[in-house]
Amino acid sequence: MRMVNSVHTPKYRSLLKTLVEARKSKKLSQAELAEKLGRVQTFVSKYERGERRLDVIEFIEVANALELDAIKVIRKLVAVDHA
Repeated sequence: MRMVNSVHTPKYRSLLKTLVEARKSKKLSQAELAEKLGRVQTFVSKYERGERRLDVIEFIEVANALELDAIKVIRKLVAVDHA
């Protein structure tokens, strides 16, 4: 199996879409989310645009800040492979 740059895969874009939609549904700006994360606003902007990849620890922190169940988000992504 050939590895591709995961920032540009449909699955990674789906993950980013989920995170952006969750932030917007909470009526949080990027700056407000960044503050909750103890990060600068550009951190949020860059991962939301796909300019920066989130590692697994960062993803969990973002999910927690957005009150998402990180395991459910991952299971949804994995399910795409098995559908």
